[in-house]
Amino acid sequence: MAKLFGTDGIRGHAGQFPLDAATVSVIGASLAVELRKKLNKPDPLIVVGRDTRESGPWIEQAFIDGASAAGATCKSAGVITTPGVAFLARTLPADAGVVISASHNPYQDNGIKIFSPSGKKLEDTTERLIEADIQAAGHSEPVATASSVIDASEVAELQQRYLNYLEQGIAAGLLLSKLTIVIDCANGAASNLAPQLFTRLGARVVVINNEPDGRNINLNSGSLHIDGLQKRVVQERADLGVAFDGDADRALFVDHKGNFVDGDATLWVLAKYLDARSKLHHETVVATVMSNIGLEIALKSKGLRLVRTDVGDKYVLEELLRSNATLGGEQSGHIIFPELSLAGDGMTTTLCLLRAMSEGEGKPLDHLTEGFTRYPQILVNVRVVEKKAFDEMEKVRNLAAEIEAKLDGRGRLLLRYSGTERLARVMIEGESQELIEKYANQLAGAIKETIGEQ
Repeated sequence: MAKLFGTDGIRGHAGQFPLDAATVSVIGASLAVELRKKLNKPDPLIVVGRDTRESGPWIEQAFIDGASAAGATCKSAGVITTPGVAFLARTLPADAGVVISASHNPYQDNGIKIFSPSGKKLEDTTERLIEADIQAAGHSEPVATASSVIDASEVAELQQRYLNYLEQGIAAGLLLSKLTIVIDCANGAASNLAPQLFTRLGARVVVINNEPDGRNINLNSGSLHIDGLQKRVVQERADLGVAFDGDADRALFVDHKGNFVDGDATLWVLAKYLDARSKLHHETVVATVMSNIGLEIALKSKGLRLVRTDVGDKYVLEELLRSNATLGGEQSGHIIFPELSLAGDGMTTTLCLLRAMSEGEGKPLDHLTEGFTRYPQILVNVRVVEKKAFDEMEKVRNLAAEIEAKLDGRGRLLLRYSGTERLARVMIEGESQELIEKYANQLAGAIKETIGEQ
């Protein structure tokens, strides 16, 4: 059987394998069985949450039915953010947390993410065992049918537990009464929670895209579509705009002038804030190979170091834990503070950024992002017949070395293959758009000549 778990759990088209009701109930049953074996516990506790997709309720029900039939006790937190479930798994404590979400994908898709009580995503060995159970089950009928009733009062209690943690823990002492904040909820999991949180903290809150109908999650809204937020921030004369994605594990920002602030710029602001308070361990920030060279250059100017990982928050977290660093994230706005949580949390990121603004002499965000310059970037794809190591192709290797010498530390070259297609990707960043386009096309030509599809 093909591998079903990716770096962000299982994803697919809702209603189709592996996100049909029968397979979802097998996943629930399999997780319950594996937890019982691993923990030697007859009734492991699983907390489940979902985003606002129309497929969410029946997928959640199928999962809970399967897990319950296999002996687990399940608690539903209803519509809640992915990091909200990770928090609940850690603090209830539960034996696992499960999120029904496809993050920034369109409503037709959905997914299943599983967290350990620590907040880390499920380990690979358990994923393989669940995949084996799915293969063994084939396409059977669901394990059970609507045998488990979701308790509405319990749902509300779990959601408030998470909000109270953000308000009283992460935001302790943070006063927002003088600020106007525009929040784009992407018609997703933060639609009800985020307005509550920032209103409680005293801010004047303007909310957009917070009326989910099951099909409008991420639709022309949220972190993938910043334009509307930029206009509204300027219109409202707001101090800050924040855009979440569908499950609110990431956040992107807009300053009071309407300028876009991505994950790299956010890492720059937070790194300076933590370093000034001797809280940036080893003077190190962890990001992925996709972060802009401008971040690396800006950090270096402050004596700080950028460590890069493969693409995916899973790899960022692994490096944070390995190196005992305190800040990491992705250009997409997925920021991780391992001392607070092992899961990225868009609302936590927003609170930490607001703290940096309020304690940084009350300076606005555009002032705090000074010193970070996003370098021009170009990405060229080349369709190939095979994925041969770039170092094994003499012409490509020599040309890449020549280009890197010309960039001379003021730019960056990244060669990689697509994980899902037969594509070589040439990414170059540098000070001159004209030059990097020339270099990228030269290198793409060399790759095409050597292994390109005719």
